[in-house]
Amino acid sequence: MKLTTVESLPGINYEVLGIVEGSTIQSKNMFTDFGQGLKGIVGGELKGYTNMMEKARAQATQRMVDQAVSMGADAIIGVRFTTSAIMQQAAEVLAYGTAVKYK
Repeated sequence: MKLTTVESLPGINYEVLGIVEGSTIQSKNMFTDFGQGLKGIVGGELKGYTNMMEKARAQATQRMVDQAVSMGADAIIGVRFTTSAIMQQAAEVLAYGTAVKYK
């Protein structure tokens, strides 16, 4: 499955199948959250949160791809990611784009 952030595929004839999306909501456990809070005092990368968001992006992307595959798509164009806080210790990652099928 080809994923791209461009809005169209120049030189390729395709039909638009529709919007596809995948999302996940992730949170860290109390002990990791406490440790990351201490790290916030002294500065530096919050690796526990970085890992959490990498996992969330990968999971949201895979869910988007799975939806596109079920529609018979060959590619997803215009791929975007967005995040939002759901509650104090939880974040949603949403991946979305347009599923297309080559002609």
